[in-house]
Amino acid sequence: MPTLEATYRELHLPLRRLAFLLTGSRETAEDVVQNAFASAQPRWDGIEAPAAYLRRSVVNLAKDHHRRELRRRRLLRVEPEAVTAIPELDETWALIRRLPSIQRAVVVLHFYEDLPLVEVGRLLGRPASTVRSDLRRALARLRKDLS
Repeated sequence: MPTLEATYRELHLPLRRLAFLLTGSRETAEDVVQNAFASAQPRWDGIEAPAAYLRRSVVNLAKDHHRRELRRRRLLRVEPEAVTAIPELDETWALIRRLPSIQRAVVVLHFYEDLPLVEVGRLLGRPASTVRSDLRRALARLRKDLS
């Protein structure tokens, strides 16, 4: 089994990219990844598949962040900041960010992380058929919003 330090060196950047795609913030992505590694550290010797464990942890922490952010925006009526400086990407990300957290996670994991829907379902703790439905709904909403 690889050490925590070796795993950190290998997976830090890919996990930070995943967290960024899920949260839309570089700072939050860094915090999410650090928290995932910090929570794994005390039980490191008992983790059988560190990469899968950390990926799932990042997804769950990003979902938690998304829930807190929605609550904050509702209370303060704040618009999210732009993700990139490229207008086309900002418009696309603005639409993706408005998706419910599960649909957003499915889109990011499937299209940006290039994971099969079965693996996406495993990460999200949802049946593959439900993930397919989530993806269909997300794409339909994105198509409608892009029109």
